[in-house]
Amino acid sequence: MEQAIAEHPEWLERAGENVRQLYRYWLAKCRGGCLPSRADIDPTDIPRLLPYLTLVEVVADHRRYVYRLVGTKEVEVRGQDPTGKSVAEAFYGPSAEEAHMFYDLAVATGRPVYDDSPFIGADGRYNDDEMLFLPLSDDGERVTRILLISQCSPTPDYA
Repeated sequence: MEQAIAEHPEWLERAGENVRQLYRYWLAKCRGGCLPSRADIDPTDIPRLLPYLTLVEVVADHRRYVYRLVGTKEVEVRGQDPTGKSVAEAFYGPSAEEAHMFYDLAVATGRPVYDDSPFIGADGRYNDDEMLFLPLSDDGERVTRILLISQCSPTPDYA
């Protein structure tokens, strides 16, 4: 990895507690300047965060990114379980292109990518959203998975 990963990135202060906790956990797993692997992430270390986590595999085909594990809170917000589907098929956000942009950036840089831009969802509701994309690697350098935490608060329906 070309440069050290920031211990205190500029967005960390405005991030929610769950995002800060996962970032610090991930950072502690970055040993010797290498990205952590999936095996380095132990769910028993972060049980409170599990409902908000998504694990996405980077694949070398037209799908690009595939959901492999999706937490219960994330499924609840989405209204469906995207496990096994590509990000293009089952993204949650303003567009598949924007979703791919964040994954692409995490893969290209090998660095965390934070997004707290609110958006209007496909259901027409405003979403106050916060996401952190954390790269994982089987060899410490090439990104093979992305660990994602998402905190989303859709506006309630007003009938």
